Amino acid sequence: MRALSALALLTLPLCACAPKPAATTPPFQLDCAQPFEALKARVTAQPLTPAPKDPNEPYRFYSSPDGRISFLITEPGAPGHPAIMMQRAAGGEVKTTGCPYGDRAGYAQLQAYLDGLKSWRRK
Repeated sequence: MRALSALALLTLPLCACAPKPAATTPPFQLDCAQPFEALKARVTAQPLTPAPKDPNEPYRFYSSPDGRISFLITEPGAPGHPAIMMQRAAGGEVKTTGCPYGDRAGYAQLQAYLDGLKSWRRK
């Protein structure tokens, strides 16, 4: 019995020093109640990688470091501008959500465009 007590006393300090599990941050959520510029600033303040700017496309793409979340932020001249869309990859699926601040028909065009990218494959 004394041996077990001694063992417990020796291992308790080791358990107390064990690293705590990393706190997980909740997944980013689009808050469409925020004005476009405020939400755009909140999105771009995250640690994201911007895709190279194509001068022929009136929107910007940003991706998370792990590639699981991507954002499309429209610029003037884009269908549905202003709008912010988010794609989240999980469980083998890609789900698209977004905030349509502008023209709903233009936003539907953007959504169809992003949905088309889901099935695109390099030949």
